[in-house]
Amino acid sequence: MKKNLNAHIDHDEISAKMISTNQWGTFFGVSQEVLDSVWKNLTDAAGNSVTYISMEIGADRDVYHPIKNMLQELDLDDSTNKILNHYSKLFLYGPEKIPNYSGGLGILAGDSLKSFADLKIPVTAISLLYRKGYFSQLVDSRIGQIVTVTEWSPETTPSLYLLKDPDNHNLPLEIQVPFFDENDKQIMARAQLWLKMEVSNNLDFFVPEILLDYSIPASPACIRDVGQHLYDSSSERTKILQRRLLGAGIIPTMEALGITSKTIHLNEQHGVVVVLQLISRWLEKKLGHDYRNKATDNDITAAAEEVAKNIIFTIHTPVKAGHDRFDKQIFGQIGHTFCQRILHILASDSEHPDFYNFTNLALRVNRTTNSVSRLHKLVTQKQFPQYAEKITAITNGVHHLTWISQAKAEVYNSFFELKNWQDRPDVFANAGLLFNNKKFRTYLEEAWHSDTKSLTDYINNMLVEHRKQMHETWIDPPNYLSHLDTGDRNLNPDVFTIGFARRFSTYKRADLIFEDIDILADIIVSKNFPVNFVFAGKAHPSDDPGQSLIKLILDIQEDLYRKSNGLAKVVFIPGYDMKIAKMMVSGVHAWLNNPKRPLEASGTSGMKAALNGIPNISTMDGWWVEGYHDGLTGWKFGYESGIDENSFSEAPSALLYAEDSASFYRVFVKILEMFYTPELHPRYIDKCIMNLKLNSPIFNSHRMAAEYCKRYQLKLPPQVNKKLKNLRKIYNSDL
Repeated sequence: MKKNLNAHIDHDEISAKMISTNQWGTFFGVSQEVLDSVWKNLTDAAGNSVTYISMEIGADRDVYHPIKNMLQELDLDDSTNKILNHYSKLFLYGPEKIPNYSGGLGILAGDSLKSFADLKIPVTAISLLYRKGYFSQLVDSRIGQIVTVTEWSPETTPSLYLLKDPDNHNLPLEIQVPFFDENDKQIMARAQLWLKMEVSNNLDFFVPEILLDYSIPASPACIRDVGQHLYDSSSERTKILQRRLLGAGIIPTMEALGITSKTIHLNEQHGVVVVLQLISRWLEKKLGHDYRNKATDNDITAAAEEVAKNIIFTIHTPVKAGHDRFDKQIFGQIGHTFCQRILHILASDSEHPDFYNFTNLALRVNRTTNSVSRLHKLVTQKQFPQYAEKITAITNGVHHLTWISQAKAEVYNSFFELKNWQDRPDVFANAGLLFNNKKFRTYLEEAWHSDTKSLTDYINNMLVEHRKQMHETWIDPPNYLSHLDTGDRNLNPDVFTIGFARRFSTYKRADLIFEDIDILADIIVSKNFPVNFVFAGKAHPSDDPGQSLIKLILDIQEDLYRKSNGLAKVVFIPGYDMKIAKMMVSGVHAWLNNPKRPLEASGTSGMKAALNGIPNISTMDGWWVEGYHDGLTGWKFGYESGIDENSFSEAPSALLYAEDSASFYRVFVKILEMFYTPELHPRYIDKCIMNLKLNSPIFNSHRMAAEYCKRYQLKLPPQVNKKLKNLRKIYNSDL
């Protein structure tokens, strides 16, 4: 439809194509036909759809905005249609941020939903709405990370709609979610439902993302408070309640909207409480209203086996902190005794008998479990041997339309060999045909320079602002460069720029390459190779070691600058979000990833870089084991250990800093030589093109969604099935 809209179409016709209504409200961005068709599929009695559950979903409008893109092509300033005028201004000039994510897991969820929409897969997503988001990050060179409250307003955010009560449009649609005290006394919580529309690139389909908002007066104060911040870990009780806000709200939400999905996809185990509801309902249907007293342990086990037929589970991390374990005594204060009985049978933890293990529960009650890379499959099978046979692999991917820069997209659009890459990312395999095309190589490098300049301009402006901030506030600039005069301070886009951005957790070893600053400085000085090191990322407010890593990055800046005679510049960008991420993954010259193997399950940031042709420098962990291609697409370093119990240790003494940093230094000097030496530089561009050929067709969320659809067992239209089959031909994760 987007292609048929232009400035010559009258506003009434545009309105007809962009404004739609149903019993829950008025929506903007899709036609009435599309709205009706999507909801018809999701509410069909056959249940031929999927409900996708995620604790966080990241999909900011400043990195991907098909509706806004369309509106920018039109002149609607003189529209006499009040509704069209309202929405067009809101979508063109309204807030861009929806801070309901903390990092990789949430952004992956958002990318998945976008690909489901592009591929026309009938999916509903359910998550929570956090009125105070995750947190906003300030950084002070003396203190480190400073946590502040995120301020945002869902009421004024484009693409978010507070659903209306079908019987009274003056009221919001609400659901009731029962909670219990230690005496099994029911405490009723209420949530209003928001809809975020993940609209396809062609505006001809969408995936509804339902956000549960418990911050309303009808909910008890403790419930309202718990739902404010994503991953609030102020207490064990708070964490338990937050997981229950999600899991216990799934079935009421589906029923309120008439969603009939026979498949529920758990994106991690945070929403696994839903299986307790499903088991209870199955037992009530079989045994009657008094099922709690009648049910035997065998009945509960049998019910779990039936419920498992409707559950798909994606496990995302080998790190112990990523697996929810909850104290039985604390859980007993807010959970019904019958639910505790189910958990005792299905969520036991042999290592921690006084805790319920929600990962064990999710692994037990499902019809299929998948890891998020081939290596992660082996790791998960080692960690959970009792479920090894059911654990398979679906390697993650990222939404190519979100993460490819505008400059690179224009290059891809200019060559017939990559025709239709927007709809079919598998055509990137044809990039090999352009390997010796001088025009393509030139255009690609020019686009790359443009992206690097955008990144360095942003950083240089940031450094100036931080310098001003130093005189206006108590915050000391997080970058040593802010204290320098202009000539010395600025980053040069022609200088080799290496990027690192992700959650600051100890196993990700953000400071690894600075283990021996003298060696690093000597590499840079001895051959006069200047380097920009650009870092960004947040540490959870309760993760003191992770926050210490941020402080370490700040503390080495001046030392490395001086020891390298000003050739090495380290920059930390505060307030990491999707917009900053997109600038970095498209603008750096190499993407750095150095987790301790095998603790990184996947690592999607490197995939985003690869879509832009950026080579990776990484330990052989997560997706890079599949994306390395014997060095054609980047470089590896570090100890390639086997998979055993010792390799899972996150103890500081087991993080292999000395071994892996020494390995990095050996590789890094060769990388700089290839980048800066004129006769070797073409080999650097070779790696960029090979990323497009070998990695872009594979590590995108369209291919990932196609693999998931095989697990979903949906009956889809022939044209949709054909596209999915073509995407699956490119790659089979589970080998």
